Amino acid sequence: MPDQESKHTVRKIVLSIVAILITLIIILGFSGYHYYTSSLEPLDPNSTEEIPVEIPIGSSRTDIARILEEKGVINSAFVFNYHLRFNGEEGFQAGHYIFSPSLSADEIVQSLKEGGSPITEESTGSLTIPEGYTLDQIANVIEDETDYSQDEFFELVQSEEFLQEKRDEFPKLLDNAYQVREETLYTLEGYLYPATYEIYEDTTLEDLVTQMLSRMDQTMQAYYAEIETQESSVHDILTMAAYIEKEGVTAEDRKLISGVFYNRLAVGMPLQTDISVIYALGEHKEQITYDDLEVDSPYNLYKHTGLGPGPVNSSSEDSIYASVYPAETDYMYFIAELSTQKVYFSETYEQHLELKAELN
Repeated sequence: MPDQESKHTVRKIVLSIVAILITLIIILGFSGYHYYTSSLEPLDPNSTEEIPVEIPIGSSRTDIARILEEKGVINSAFVFNYHLRFNGEEGFQAGHYIFSPSLSADEIVQSLKEGGSPITEESTGSLTIPEGYTLDQIANVIEDETDYSQDEFFELVQSEEFLQEKRDEFPKLLDNAYQVREETLYTLEGYLYPATYEIYEDTTLEDLVTQMLSRMDQTMQAYYAEIETQESSVHDILTMAAYIEKEGVTAEDRKLISGVFYNRLAVGMPLQTDISVIYALGEHKEQITYDDLEVDSPYNLYKHTGLGPGPVNSSSEDSIYASVYPAETDYMYFIAELSTQKVYFSETYEQHLELKAELN
């Protein structure tokens, strides 16, 4: 057995190594903090230079940071971008700005929020994504209305690099979608907001998709806090909203349909929504058959319980609202008539069958 002197020597060596490691950690931490804070300070506090900077429409936080560094306005695009994301800074406006290296990061952020001179560039066209469109349908619209093909669109939205970049840019929106990406057909299905987008001469495909994600993120700002209190996720809310989007037309019907679906989830009953089956089939159908109900897919919510892997289309804000705030109801069933766009609700299966017989 080692004598006391040997033990004492080993202990001294261990303590010395620990002390060195702690010292290194402190030095590295201090150096990192110093680099971070100094990078946010003015590049040149005494500069009187005025630098014109254009922030294009659809620019992401990453784009803005890169432009500012390239123009010689900030020290580090990486640190500036991290600062924006860490502090939840958003609401930046496109436009023409005059910046100086004498400005601090916070002064630049404030200017970007207030807005610069408007960009007078005329749009070369517009692109309208209807509510309830799938990613496949959005790809068709983009191919028809722009110079980009469906293949280019899908190559972009399935790019790991692009997905990681957008996750970093819109963490509240995309964190959960990114985490479950192996379970879904397309990670960004349901996350491109349906709206009309202006297209300019220099609008890239990445710009266009980023604008759609940004609009969804802006829309979801009103719901993020409530979703957290419900211990739900944005992914779940948009998944539910996608079913509601196609099952109902009016805001009131959508809230009631949402209530029905949540009631079914509460008792472990399959949602049994045709919308999930149509998505599983990968083709648009007005009516599904009994054979269709047997399709082998996790998206088939006649065969599987729960919400399913993820959204099956891009829903409107009405449907998102209904998903977050369902009607409190005892209804467990509904029939949506396509011809009249009316929805009939019932509490029991017997009532549901009676309604079905009456309507047929």
